[in-house]
Amino acid sequence: MGFMRTIAHKIARTDFARAAVEENADLSLFMEKPSARIIFGIVLIGFSYIIGWPAVAFFGFLSVYFSQPLIFIVGGPAIYGISHLVFILGIYLAGAQYTYVFFRWAARRFMEKYSGDDVEKRSDEGVP
Repeated sequence: MGFMRTIAHKIARTDFARAAVEENADLSLFMEKPSARIIFGIVLIGFSYIIGWPAVAFFGFLSVYFSQPLIFIVGGPAIYGISHLVFILGIYLAGAQYTYVFFRWAARRFMEKYSGDDVEKRSDEGVP
């Protein structure tokens, strides 16, 4: 038995994979219009890229221009940390629902590809 097939049979024992196969998980959520929360989360993700490395580079420029290395030493990591927090907030707002749907679909596809027709039988029996 191949490595991937062995992994698929172990995954088939989980409730998550079993439900994904039984409910025929798909990506239909991606066809719906996104909510305001999701749009705001995507905007925050984009904003985090704007305030991330470009802002760090700007602090580097200011540090050289004013001959003050502390501007870059303190400001660079501080603004990068802030951009990281904004990115995490954006992912939280935009990504949770879509991530769950995507992983259910991916689990179903993986199970169908590597476990074959006996997915439900093996998950019920607990066969390795």
